[in-house]
Amino acid sequence: MKLCFVIYNYFPHGGQQRDFLQIATRCMQRGHEVKVYTLEWQGEIPVGMDLTLSPVKALSRLRRFQRFNEWTAQQLTVEEADLVVGFNKMPHLDVYFAADSCFVEKAENQRGLYYRHTPRYRHFTTFEEAVFGADSSTQVLLLSALQRKGYLNYYPCSKSRLHLLPPGLAEDRRVKKRDQQSRQSLRIEFNLADNQLLLLQIGSGFTVKGVDRALRAIACLPREWKAKVHYMLIGRGRPQRYLRLAKKLGIGQQLTVLPGRDDILRFLTGADLLLHPAYQESAGYVLLEAAVAGLPVLTTGSCGYACHIEQVRAGEVCTEPFQQSELNARLLSMLRNLDTAAWSENGLAFGAHPELYRKYDTAVELLEQFGESGQRQS
Repeated sequence: MKLCFVIYNYFPHGGQQRDFLQIATRCMQRGHEVKVYTLEWQGEIPVGMDLTLSPVKALSRLRRFQRFNEWTAQQLTVEEADLVVGFNKMPHLDVYFAADSCFVEKAENQRGLYYRHTPRYRHFTTFEEAVFGADSSTQVLLLSALQRKGYLNYYPCSKSRLHLLPPGLAEDRRVKKRDQQSRQSLRIEFNLADNQLLLLQIGSGFTVKGVDRALRAIACLPREWKAKVHYMLIGRGRPQRYLRLAKKLGIGQQLTVLPGRDDILRFLTGADLLLHPAYQESAGYVLLEAAVAGLPVLTTGSCGYACHIEQVRAGEVCTEPFQQSELNARLLSMLRNLDTAAWSENGLAFGAHPELYRKYDTAVELLEQFGESGQRQS
């Protein structure tokens, strides 16, 4: 088959970008032709991928997205593609890989009434309607049951087009046994005392990941526990706001910010706790990556994969609606019980489940089914 993939931008270490690259690569491995349209590309281009950068320009981000959609639609009129697969919501898609949660749901629950009168709201609701609305035939690949529930609340007519994928961990993320040497080497590299507790947070987009919540929880720890912890934030984002907040809260010396990197596994195996109090997360791969590496997890119920952490008891999950006081209390409790609780052992056992590693193969199999059934829109 000839597959056209559409994504606004690609950069290494992003969750959405990783999903795109994994699926595109597997499609090529199975003999399919892959054409990619994007606004921006950072990093290496896989061998065999036909990449086209859009030339569209605009003063505003929204207008650039609109022009990109118009430009892509023109390109597709001359492409003899079997399927058009999008990783952002937009018109003209045969398949949408839902890396995001329902926009309308977030707008109504997390924004004021004024927001519904903004150009941003009109743009994203129009593009979301093009995928999930009653007049659409776009097939949707979903990451979590929580995400599915959100979309069905606002687009009930889309039910038959929603397909839930299993988790998609890489096999090399699984750890059979925690290694004290990893913990020690990480502390030597970053000049941390052996008795310090390393709290880790990983993810691009620091605002939605709840970094402010994490900092406030650390600042609220009793003095003796606060002195023991160091918080390490790894990902793509703008850290200045959080560096200022940490300094204001009196924990500026206990925060290290690092850009996205490829050796994440050594941090997962060397840290003491994953702290991930996100505001909204469609899935949250890092929750499962931490669990199968034996790293206890503290997260929020707004993350799609938080249900797995709760089910296998690989950590703790704050209830929704979120309360800062609950996060504060759970953090202190987990720190006190790191040496006695079974969170690490439960996570390591969880890693033996083969279904944890099936997402990308399942996604490609569905694309092949859609292509064979003549899913392509005119």
